[in-house]
Amino acid sequence: SLKMASDSPESLMTLCTDYCLRNLEGTLCYLLDNETLRLHPDIFLPSEICDKLVNEYVELVKTDSIFEPHESFFTLFSDPRSTRLARIHLREQIVQDQDLEAIRKQDLVELYLTNCEKLTAKSLQTLVSFSHTLISLSLFGCCNIFYEEENPGGCEDDCLVNPTRQVLVKDFTFEGFSRLRFLNLGRLIEGVNVETLLRPLASLAALDLSGIRLNDVGFLTQWKDSLVSLVLYNMDLSEEHIQVIAQLRKLRHLDISRDHLSSYYKFKLTRRVLNLFVENLVNLTSLDISGHTMLENCTIPSMEEKMGQTSIEPAKSSIAPFRGLKRPLQFLGLFETSLCRLTHIPAYKVSGDKNEEQVLNAIEAYTEHRPEITSQAINLLFDIARIERCSQLLRALQLVITALKCHKNDKNIQVTGSAALFYLTNSEYRMEQSVKLRRQVIQVVLNGMESYQEVTVQRNCCLTLCNFSIPEELEFQYRRVNELLLNILNQSRQDESIQRIAVHLCNALVCQVDNDHKEAVGKMGFVMTMLKLIQKKLADKTCDQVMEFSWSALWNITDETPDNCEMFLNYSGMKLFLECLKEFPEKQELHRNMLGLLGNVAEVKELRPQLMTSQFISVFSNLLESKADGIEVSYNACGVLSHIMFDGPEAWGICEPHREEVVKRMWAAIQSWDINSRRNINYRSFEPILRLLPQGISPVSQHWATWALYNLVSVYPDKYCPLLIKEGGIPLLKDMIKMASARQETKEMARKVIEHCSNFKEENMDTSR
Repeated sequence: SLKMASDSPESLMTLCTDYCLRNLEGTLCYLLDNETLRLHPDIFLPSEICDKLVNEYVELVKTDSIFEPHESFFTLFSDPRSTRLARIHLREQIVQDQDLEAIRKQDLVELYLTNCEKLTAKSLQTLVSFSHTLISLSLFGCCNIFYEEENPGGCEDDCLVNPTRQVLVKDFTFEGFSRLRFLNLGRLIEGVNVETLLRPLASLAALDLSGIRLNDVGFLTQWKDSLVSLVLYNMDLSEEHIQVIAQLRKLRHLDISRDHLSSYYKFKLTRRVLNLFVENLVNLTSLDISGHTMLENCTIPSMEEKMGQTSIEPAKSSIAPFRGLKRPLQFLGLFETSLCRLTHIPAYKVSGDKNEEQVLNAIEAYTEHRPEITSQAINLLFDIARIERCSQLLRALQLVITALKCHKNDKNIQVTGSAALFYLTNSEYRMEQSVKLRRQVIQVVLNGMESYQEVTVQRNCCLTLCNFSIPEELEFQYRRVNELLLNILNQSRQDESIQRIAVHLCNALVCQVDNDHKEAVGKMGFVMTMLKLIQKKLADKTCDQVMEFSWSALWNITDETPDNCEMFLNYSGMKLFLECLKEFPEKQELHRNMLGLLGNVAEVKELRPQLMTSQFISVFSNLLESKADGIEVSYNACGVLSHIMFDGPEAWGICEPHREEVVKRMWAAIQSWDINSRRNINYRSFEPILRLLPQGISPVSQHWATWALYNLVSVYPDKYCPLLIKEGGIPLLKDMIKMASARQETKEMARKVIEHCSNFKEENMDTSR
């Protein structure tokens, strides 16, 4: 089932392939002359492994921005004595003429080239070397493969005047491709004579001529005894075409669908045409007539149609011509037609816009080669996910992920796909999604942000990331996601809403992560970026969420990370702090975030001298009286001063204000706080507080530290009692009680902290045996 498929771990083969491709030098290869990859001489790999290596390589280059393509990758498969290739699928700009040339000695059975626009007529010659073994070939969207460069004069000087020009190759045919059965020439360029090209093929079984204009398809009848699949998507049909198709009696799959947006078609489907197909193509199991306008009514009167339960029996079909079918079709394409909304449709799978099932069938059927239809179908899915509840969530997610991966540079799919992902990953669907699936979503979202600097895509991607637990679920892509967000925030022209979401995400990413993560992000320019945002907001005299989140992010990223604290000071952070305080005297949230950050700076001994100025000390002292945000601003200001006092009287290098005066104000502030205050703060470690206990130089700092511990173990015992015990706080408190210099009220409070922790330990003792 789909759920199981999405939850099952990757196979060992997939994991090994991925590892080898990411570490070619350390596994299968060595570097010759420091530049060319060479296979180790003692390696022999069968086609099962080689095919997977090549196909996964193409996939990685296409979807993983961190993966570096190798100039000489395809040369690893040049010798069939050590590597065998049989079935490969190459896509887009990744593959060039020399890559196919490198593997020309391989006996390929299946070669799919999709939208490989860099291939030229040189590759047509390479194809000939596969002609004796090739069974399946696709040249879909390889728009330059029939062009070669021609130097008109042939002389050296002339080249300067007339550079090479592209000319169409007209003499190539599939002569000698004796085993070729499956051929896709979709989107072949004008001017190539399809009939001449195909004539040598003795027994074609499947042919795709999507998007090609052909007025005469009479030549198709030469395969009337072998052709089982015919695709004529976006071909402007005529009565002649219909008569030829009706003769292809072996057909099991017929696709005459179209994208009705691409151009105006004269041809209209009639009841007679559908009757002709049903009567003549007796083996038909799959039919696609999407995008067609019906000239006359093919439907059964609605009174008759509504009778009984929905049925796929041909006899009850609401589409009259299909009552002649011997059995229901496996697939019927009705996307962008009125027929898909009828009640009785004789097919197991229908593509259309009537309901979720039809829409998902459409995305599944059209993703690979028809992005123009896929984006319409994803748009419909977006509406379903937004307004109703998706019943096939996993299937929907996987199809959207595939479409986004497949069409990384298609704006419409990136916009609609990223919007659909936002609704498909929100909290109500959370329980149904595996870790693996959610990681896949994150990967395609980051791909979208990377390759598409378009506002809507960026906003959709940022919003989708907000549906994940941050930082936990993003940690496996930690560096990349931070780089992308900082990149968005550093753009000169910014969309206000994206800026807000990006700053929120940046803040969440540096909250509760390891210090090495914070240091790495600091080195990426995180501190500088946040300060620039604050500067812009100050210039506009705006204190909004971006301003508050930026200070909050700085508070988080400097937590126990001295390098980032130093960066904050070096980039004139203190100047901005004073300016914000002056410009926004009433903004309590802002004051709390700014002082929380300065608390982190004050914990770094080497940086404290920079805080030792009359101006700063006066500001911190005045903030002791602040009632902003409960006790938070006053508490943080007192914390900053406690660390400064801890350096002793000799470090007090200013005349005003006096050290004793500030100490007095600190005692008064601490005594005014309610010990049961609920807190807006989150300690991962008590180390910076505990270091203030074993000293006699500043009893007020000792008192602030003890008050902080008492408050936290009283209000949040489950979280902070174990932390205090684990970090060795109890012996430090006991030693402090014995100190002569410690104040009596500090000792009383210390006893209460110890008592709280021992009660907590007793209550939570595990008594089970």
